[in-house]
Amino acid sequence: MIEVEHSTIHGNGINIHYVSKGEGPLVVFCHGWPESWYSWRHQIPAVADAGFRAIAMSMRGYGGTDAPQDVGAYTINHLVGDVVAVVNALGEEDAVVVGHDWGAPVAWYSALMRPDMFRAVAALSVPFIPPIGGLPEGVTMNDMMAQTAGPDRDYYRLFFQEPGRAEADLEADIERTMRGVLYSISGDAIANGDLDEGWDGFFPAGQTMSEQLIIPDELPAWLHEDDLAFYVEEITRTGFRGGFNWYRNINTLPACLAPWVGTTIEQPAFYMGGSTDMIAGNTPEAIEGTRAALPGLRHLEILEGAGHWLQQERPDEVNAALLEFLAGL
Repeated sequence: MIEVEHSTIHGNGINIHYVSKGEGPLVVFCHGWPESWYSWRHQIPAVADAGFRAIAMSMRGYGGTDAPQDVGAYTINHLVGDVVAVVNALGEEDAVVVGHDWGAPVAWYSALMRPDMFRAVAALSVPFIPPIGGLPEGVTMNDMMAQTAGPDRDYYRLFFQEPGRAEADLEADIERTMRGVLYSISGDAIANGDLDEGWDGFFPAGQTMSEQLIIPDELPAWLHEDDLAFYVEEITRTGFRGGFNWYRNINTLPACLAPWVGTTIEQPAFYMGGSTDMIAGNTPEAIEGTRAALPGLRHLEILEGAGHWLQQERPDEVNAALLEFLAGL
């Protein structure tokens, strides 16, 4: 376990846990599903040693941070508000925000909504999608995903929608779930021949999410048994409900972001993805869209052979690029 200082602040209506290391300009790390501040264990000391104050949050619904019961308490506005609350509580005027997986949209939209606070943004594995505004009456994001899936397929984001269903499936054996999730969308699943290409999240209708997971005989080199045990302990204590509730607010995204339609992120921006990662829309089209949408984009890189868990699978390459970006601000 890396040496960090654990703290909790009360802000945006909840108690928010975070870990910190180092002194200097503030860098805030936001994790995704189904993870933890611990997902940034390789970046925290590297960024701290480079002269920054590295803060890694336990996001709303995870770890030592509160998990409100109300499903509606997990909109993108709540999530961005949590990051803002941490920066304010630390007495800082500005910060660089870094996100991965669901934490990437939180980072992108933090920079979009509060350019006065977030002087730069870095995201991994999920490209920037500009706001599209409210959808026509009677049409939801879930409807659009279901149309893409078609009648014979389910989609993991849709599978997560009904409260209780995904919890029952994935909490039946949390160790198996975490082992399978972390392996199945990593680059190792392809390198080892378990998959021909990166999994895009679709699966046959009538099956469950847990049925899609590949359970490796041995963990990949980047994931130790102690790392897996940490994740399992965290999720065993909290359950998956808080993280699933992020997905259960996807339909609110267009309206939440509607005030920013026609604007973009002007601050310095950074993006890295893995070439085998298809789970979160990391497509060539989306990557080119990110390039076109961000005038301040200073670094865009796709790591060949890497999967979804980029900062864990390829920490040296991520750290080198991130530190160069930070040094140039």
